[in-house]
Amino acid sequence: MDIHGRCATLNTVMSIASTNLKGIVAATALLVTFSLPLSAQTADSRDEAELLQQLSQATPEQAVNIDRQLKALWAQSGSASADLLLERGREALDDGDARAAIEHLTALTDHAPQFAEGWHVRASAFFGMDRFGMAAADLEHALTLNPNNYEAVYGLGLIFEIIDQPDKALQAYERALAIHPHHEEVTNAVNRLKPRVEGSAL
Repeated sequence: MDIHGRCATLNTVMSIASTNLKGIVAATALLVTFSLPLSAQTADSRDEAELLQQLSQATPEQAVNIDRQLKALWAQSGSASADLLLERGREALDDGDARAAIEHLTALTDHAPQFAEGWHVRASAFFGMDRFGMAAADLEHALTLNPNNYEAVYGLGLIFEIIDQPDKALQAYERALAIHPHHEEVTNAVNRLKPRVEGSAL
């Protein structure tokens, strides 16, 4: 099944959670990767700390715009060649070609190892090939470079849930929600998983 075929809606029945969680990760990756043209932004600030502070206090409506500004900011490599590799990797993912995406994005991480978004997007490509260990490793690397990337934290949570580590998954979800309190998918994940984790602890 190609990446587009994974974009299913999560069903709360945990017996089929793995398949559906992969759909959510793919859908989230597509949203993060392909919906950030800078011309579409109404960016008022390019200061990450200021935007994160605003996000923590925003209304749900305000959070939508701040979320876009942060993602646009994180997508800026500062290098034309790195930008080109990122664009090619995203295009390959958009075409459902995870292998080609990995090639472009590996070239990007080799060329610009301090650019967190390169690792983040490559994690999406690895996930599309069911290479969860490598996806998790890339997400961890991305978070070392940018610990505020709530989408990467959310991705880790989804992987933990897929491999049946609900405690770690919930910790990741709550970490992401602490940064972006109005993230709908993360909120749904916390609401879905918290009763399961708390129930098992009784």
